[in-house]
Amino acid sequence: MSTTLAKAGKAERKWFLIDAAGKPLGRVAAQAAVLLRGKNKVTFTPHVDCGDHVVIVNTDKAVLTGKKLEKKYYRTHSGWIGGLKETQYKTLMAENSDKAMYLAVKGMVPSNALGAKAMTRLHCYKGAEHKNAAQKPAAYEL
Repeated sequence: MSTTLAKAGKAERKWFLIDAAGKPLGRVAAQAAVLLRGKNKVTFTPHVDCGDHVVIVNTDKAVLTGKKLEKKYYRTHSGWIGGLKETQYKTLMAENSDKAMYLAVKGMVPSNALGAKAMTRLHCYKGAEHKNAAQKPAAYEL
């Protein structure tokens, strides 16, 4: 049986629009990660960047299930003593929901050059308006 491998730089890239309104943050992020990596394609090759562009709108209307708004924290550390900064997800979703979605997707792509390149094709917006209308993204249903 022969296996067809995708060539680097020859990927056909499409634009997808995901509406996160009323949907769980993690489920939207997981589907966006699959589209960014290209795992939904027949021509998926693990070592080749063959993913699509993803536009996520209405991130401010995405929901967190259970008590995650109170119990979940986004933590960063500067590397210095006492340099831990914590932000509760209630605050993060209210003020910076596009960053919360970006971080969720970033945690689901590989931590290497392919993942970094895939993250450049992710566009998150708080409201229903987005800057990528010229690319005519196709609506993607979860």
